[in-house]
Amino acid sequence: MGTNALLEEKGAKTGLLVTEGFRGIYEVMEQTRGYGPATYDLFFEKPRLLALPYYTEEIPERVDFRGEVLKPIDVESSLQAVRRLKKKGVESIAVCFLFSFLNPDHELRMKEIVAKEFPEANLSLSCEVLPQIREFYRMSTTVINGYIAPVVGRYLGLLEGRLREIGVTTPKLYIMQSNGGVSTFQRAARKPVATVLSGPAGGVMASLGISQRVDLKNIITFDMGGTSCDVALIHKGTPVITTQGRINQRPISLPMLDIHTVSAGGGTIARVDAVGGVQVGPDSAGADPGPICYDHGGMQVTITDANLVLGVLHPDKFLGGRMKLNKPKAEKLLEEKIARPLGLNLLEAADGILKIINVKMEEAIKAVSSQRGYDIRDFTLVAFGGGGPMHAGKIVLDLGIPSLLIPFAPGVTSALGLLMSDVKHDYVRSKLAPLKGLDLNEINRLFSQLIEQARQELRAEGFNESEMEIEASVDLRYAGQGYELTVPSPSPPLKPEDLDLLRQRFDSQHEQAHGHKAETEPVELVSLRLVSLGLVPQARLSPAAASGRKVEAARTGERKIFFGQEHGLLDCQIDSRELLEPGHAVSGPAVIEQMDTTTVIHPEQEARVDSYRNLIVKEKA
Repeated sequence: MGTNALLEEKGAKTGLLVTEGFRGIYEVMEQTRGYGPATYDLFFEKPRLLALPYYTEEIPERVDFRGEVLKPIDVESSLQAVRRLKKKGVESIAVCFLFSFLNPDHELRMKEIVAKEFPEANLSLSCEVLPQIREFYRMSTTVINGYIAPVVGRYLGLLEGRLREIGVTTPKLYIMQSNGGVSTFQRAARKPVATVLSGPAGGVMASLGISQRVDLKNIITFDMGGTSCDVALIHKGTPVITTQGRINQRPISLPMLDIHTVSAGGGTIARVDAVGGVQVGPDSAGADPGPICYDHGGMQVTITDANLVLGVLHPDKFLGGRMKLNKPKAEKLLEEKIARPLGLNLLEAADGILKIINVKMEEAIKAVSSQRGYDIRDFTLVAFGGGGPMHAGKIVLDLGIPSLLIPFAPGVTSALGLLMSDVKHDYVRSKLAPLKGLDLNEINRLFSQLIEQARQELRAEGFNESEMEIEASVDLRYAGQGYELTVPSPSPPLKPEDLDLLRQRFDSQHEQAHGHKAETEPVELVSLRLVSLGLVPQARLSPAAASGRKVEAARTGERKIFFGQEHGLLDCQIDSRELLEPGHAVSGPAVIEQMDTTTVIHPEQEARVDSYRNLIVKEKA
C-alpha cells in the first residue's frame, strides 16, 4: 500500500513545517541528478514535491550544530501555521527542524501544539522517524512517512478488522518491513515508511532461512515475478543492508535490505523500436490484460509468450493445468511484431528476447556482487518467484556462478519469508566526532539511551528479556568524505581497545566496498546505530524422507525445446517436481514442472534433490 501510494503519488495531502529561512531545502533536493542514463537526459526532471510549497510553513526557531538553542520556538507563530494548514485541508503534517537530531525539544513542542490545535492530523516528526544527520535526506524520509501514513493506517485498520471477523485470534498481527524484520500493525501505522520495500524483503529472509538449513553462507537471491526482478546479496550468512534506499528517485534513509530491482518479469513487453532494434521493457502487460497467450486481450509480446513459443511452457499445464495458454495466438503476433521485422525465424526471435532480458537481470546480479568487490564464484544463486527458475539456469552459466538452488515452492518463497522473520526495530543517533580520542563516556551514554528505548518498546510489544537481542553498529568515514560505512560494533559499553577494532573493521570494509583503504588517514564517527530483535516462533523446514521411488516415476513426458543457436531444438524429458524426492538426479536438457513455476535444466547441467527437496543445479562433471 505504501509503495503504490508513493509510486502513483496517491498519498495524503501533506503539510511541512521547517525552520524559518530553510524552506528551500526540500525544494532544492540534491545537487546531483543521479547516475547512468539520467546523466545524459536533456529532459531530466526531479521528482514532484510530495509536500507542496503552498503547504509549507516556516517556524521561527533555531538550534545550532552543537544542539544548543539559538532561538526559542515561537509558540504563537506555530499555532498560526498549524491553523493555516488545517484551513488548507491537509491530512498529514511532517515536521523537520534544523539539527533536531541533536536537540528534539522544538519538534516535541510542535507535537504538543498540533495535538491541541489539529488533533485529527497525522503527525510525523523527524526526531522520531530519523534522528540522523543530513537535512534533506531526513526531511525526505519524514515527508514520505507523513505522505503515506494515512493511507497505510486506514488499510491496516481495515485489514485487522477483517482478520478478526474471519476468526484470526492471534494476539499480535505483524507486517513485513524493508529491513527484513516484522513489526506490529500499530507501529507500522505510525512509521509506514519502514515498510516501503517490504515485499521483496520477504524473499530475502526466506532465502536466508533456506540457505542456513543446507549450510550455505554466501548466496545471491533472484526473485523474478510478473513485472520485476529483485536481487540481493547475503555474505557470510548476513544480508547486506543499506541506509540509502530510493523509491522513484525519492530518498528513504532508513536501514533496509539492499535489494536491486530491474523491470524484468513474465509480463515485460518486447517490441521493435523505431531504428529496428529490439527493446525489452521497462513496461509490463501486468496481469490484466497480461501476455498474449493469456487470451485476455493482450496484444503485446511478453517474456511469457517467448517462453511458450520456445517450448519451455506447455500450453495445457500452466498453473498445474488450471489455466490454458493460447500458443497459436502468441506465435502469430510474435511473428508479426518481432520476427518478420527483424528477418528472423520465430524461434530465433523468441530466443533473442530472452537473451536481452537475461542480460538485464545479469547486470542486476553484478550490481550487488562483483561491482561491490565480491567474487561471484563464491556464491550460490537462489532462484524463486514464478519466473526465476525458468531463467536462472542460463544466468548461472553466463555469469560463471557455480551452483543454483531452487526452493521446493518458488512461487510462495517470499510469503514463507514472513514466517521466518523476527520483530526488528532500528534506532539511530548522529554524533559527529573523531574516532581517535573519542569520549567513550558520552558515546556509552547515548548507546545506553538507545538500548533502554529499544527494550522499553519491545516490552510494550509483549517480549520478555529472554526474547530480546540487541545489535550495535557505528557509521564511520575517513575525515572529509561525504559518505560513510556501517561497521558492526562490539556490544556496548565500548572500551578503549574497541576503538582500534572498529578502525580495523572500517579499513577492511572500505577496501571491500571501494577497492582501497587509507590506514593513516583520520576516521570520523558519524552515527550510532542499534537493531533490536524480538524473537518470535518461526516456520521450521524439516528434511524429507525418501520413499525409495525411482526417479523415472517422476517423468511425465517429452517435448522439444529450443536452447538457442548453441544447441538448437532438443528433445527434453519433462518431470513432475512433486514426484521428485531426496537423492533423485535429473540430467539436462530437461524441464521440471510444478503448479507455481517451471524449471529449465540446460544441456550442460544436472539437478539433484537435497534432503529439503531443494533442487541443486550444477554443471555436469
